[in-house]
Amino acid sequence: MADSISTIDQLVADIDAAQQHVHLLFYIWLADESGIKIVQALIRAAQRGVTCRVLVDALGSRALMRSPHWLAMRSAGVHQAVALSVGNPLKRILYGRIDLRNHRKIMVIDNHITYCGSQNCADAAFAPKAKYAPWVDTVVRFTGPIVLQNQLVFISDWESTTGENLNILDEIDPTITLENDGFPAQVIATGPTERNSAMSDVFMKLIGIAQHDLIITTPYFVPNEAIVRALCVAARCGTHVTLIVPRRNDSWIVAAASRSYYRALLQAGVRIFEYNGGLLHAKLLTIDGEVTLIGSANMDRRSFDLNYENNIALYDSALTQSIIARQNEYLAASDEVTLELIDQWSKSRLLWYNTVATMGPVL
Repeated sequence: MADSISTIDQLVADIDAAQQHVHLLFYIWLADESGIKIVQALIRAAQRGVTCRVLVDALGSRALMRSPHWLAMRSAGVHQAVALSVGNPLKRILYGRIDLRNHRKIMVIDNHITYCGSQNCADAAFAPKAKYAPWVDTVVRFTGPIVLQNQLVFISDWESTTGENLNILDEIDPTITLENDGFPAQVIATGPTERNSAMSDVFMKLIGIAQHDLIITTPYFVPNEAIVRALCVAARCGTHVTLIVPRRNDSWIVAAASRSYYRALLQAGVRIFEYNGGLLHAKLLTIDGEVTLIGSANMDRRSFDLNYENNIALYDSALTQSIIARQNEYLAASDEVTLELIDQWSKSRLLWYNTVATMGPVL
């Protein structure tokens, strides 16, 4: 998609063309212009007989749930579910976990179309944190067999949240799995109830296969030691490793922790760039101009251990090159961080960054 507006407009068009069902899952869904466009499209679809299901995270989408638009969707016949309800925060802390969130962004229409990327259902202006705007995202629209994999993830989340048994797979046209004019792709869905640190292992594996060029875009960079070592090893072995992060982060704690890793990475040969054009929210990894990982997972401990995440890994030169072109746009709007610059940081500043980094597992 060209930008955030294009993503919302295309999704609206796909919902308006839906004939069977629309499944949407968002971590954050705001009652802003983009959010309301999707609400209205769902209402139109439900009123013409399309089965619409929306699943939102209880914490990330609480503003929409408190708005009249949530009730309007329900009144129109849109099926709704709330993942990981918080309830009374004090009781939740005593008897459960409040820090486990469904961070996925999944859109599936008629078992035919799906989207994957970093964008929530919100304007780029992102009103709750407008001073960091625009929020800059990358989203890809897919068709073909990969849609069914995203569908399975949505169904799993829906059934575990509601207890309802969906028999949607019975509706699938079996010929969709016979398409051969696309490229290999794989949905990678991870979370705290799956194998521990599975997303970290995905990043590790992809970093390890890079031979020439590895470009990583992430808004929140709080890696574990294994990821730091993998990046350093890749750079020392001759791979051109580039890391792009936002200069101004909406989390000052994460921003401080991120910079604690700069010196080790730079000494190994990793190039680091800080983006100036807003909150760079895209989560991308491209390898040797052929492989792309795109989705909801950040390169941080929350995505590794606490959040439910959803990514797609794909092997295709044409699409990967278009993703790299987008990453090059980010680079053009960034300043490079060098060892000389870090040497100018005060001791108190370095101490602050390193102290915050000790909180990495809970960031």
